[in-house]
Parts: sequence; C-alpha cells; structure tokens
Amino acid sequence: MKAPLVITSTQNPRIKEIRSMEKARIRKEIGLFCVEGDKEVRFAMAGGYKIETLVYCPELVDDYTNHPVINTAEHLIEVSKDVFSTLVVRENSGGLLAVCQMQSHKLDRFRLGKCPLILVLESVEKPGNLGALLRTADAAGLDGVIICDNQTDVYNPNVIRSSTGCLFTMQLAVATSAEAIKFLKQHGIKIWCTHLEASSPYFLTDLKAPSAIVMGTESTGLSAIWTDNATGNIIIPMHGKTDSMNVSTAAAVVVFEALRQRSAQ
Repeated sequence: MKAPLVITSTQNPRIKEIRSMEKARIRKEIGLFCVEGDKEVRFAMAGGYKIETLVYCPELVDDYTNHPVINTAEHLIEVSKDVFSTLVVRENSGGLLAVCQMQSHKLDRFRLGKCPLILVLESVEKPGNLGALLRTADAAGLDGVIICDNQTDVYNPNVIRSSTGCLFTMQLAVATSAEAIKFLKQHGIKIWCTHLEASSPYFLTDLKAPSAIVMGTESTGLSAIWTDNATGNIIIPMHGKTDSMNVSTAAAVVVFEALRQRSAQ
C-alpha cells in the first residue's frame, strides 16, 4: 500500500475540487467523475476506467491496509469520516470513492455480436431511470445500450447508484437519433419501437433476428423520427387501470421476451 495523502479538513482545496464534480458542467470540463462504493469501483476498473485518485476512509473500510483496490491505486487520499461524508451521495458506500477518467462513447466504437440485441433509449431525462435501464440491460446480457439525444449526463452520481455499477459493465454509445438509425440500418438491425399507436403485442413480434428495442420517455413516448423509421411498433398490453408502466420495467418485459424467443430456437 502506497503512502496516502491524509486530509482531515472539509475545506481542503482537493476535497472541494472532488466535491465540485457533483456538477455536470464541472465533470464535462475536466473529464473526471466520481464512483462510490466497493462493487461499483471494481466494476469501473474491470470496465477499463482509469482511476485518477482513490479516496478512502479507514473507519469505514474493513481491513483497509489489505484491501485489493486500495493496494493497486496509484494515487491515494485518506480522509476522516466527516470529510468522506461530504463527498458521497450514498449513506453506505463502504468508505471508497474513486475519481475516474471519462471514456469516449462514440457510436463508431460500438461493437456488435453475431445476432445483436440492443436497447436504444431516446431522451431519457431522469438519472434514476437511466440507471435502472442499464441494470436491466446488464441483467439481460444485451450487446449494449445506445442513448440518443440524451437529457442527462451518463456520469451523474444517481445513474451510477441506480445502475449498481452496471454503467461500467455495459457497452454504451451516445448519439443523435439520426446517427443511431443510420447505424442500425447499415448493420441490418431491425428497429422495434415501443409505441401505443399502430402496434402489435410484444409477444407476437419476432425478436429472434438482430434487433434494437427502442424506448422513449414515460411522458411523451418516442419522437416521429423513430416511428417513421421503425421495422414495426410494439406494445405491452395493459390489463389494469393504468395505461403504461415505468420505462425500465417495460424494457425488461420486452428484452426478456426476446431472450425467451432466442433460447427457444
């Protein structure tokens, strides 16, 4: 374990700098973001994210002198419990916070499998929803997620928290809707839009071919550029009083139906 820089004041300039990364503007300017929690930090490392600085609190980390993440970090900051509490969003982050370098999420770096199954998200506004969708995509083992016309920063702390670190386990691209449609068509991937009009039930849709499941916002749904370019529109029939469900739940229903169909081939 390398000798850490020890900080006990919440007013320390380095602590203020890390705290400023709560703001999307600052994260974008410096190309850095924070990851809280042991599991999440490990996922980030496994996903190839470079840790610029690792912050830890000895009072909160079990056997910190032998902790594998702490022992492999190049730059360490040891802080008191009071200082650590000012840096984190979660209450039970396990005493670890990593300052990581952002990655590029350009669409031309997106790699496709033999018969890809992709989740496409248009204009997701709520960080919690985006995180939950990434968690669903990971659980389904999808090829990746394409975020179009994004309304929230993918490195928002609440995205990382609600995804339980799956932001780092999923192949991720950020693009405009026009760019994503061009990419999908160039690679022969069918575009299935979840839409209330002119739709057929999701379980009657053939999802065994290379497919992209496209989800819009809960409030306004998908924009016309998607429905105009869709292979077809699909719907999840509602049997209760409500006419819709949470977007992450809807995505789970459709992508796991695609997995069921593919496993039955």
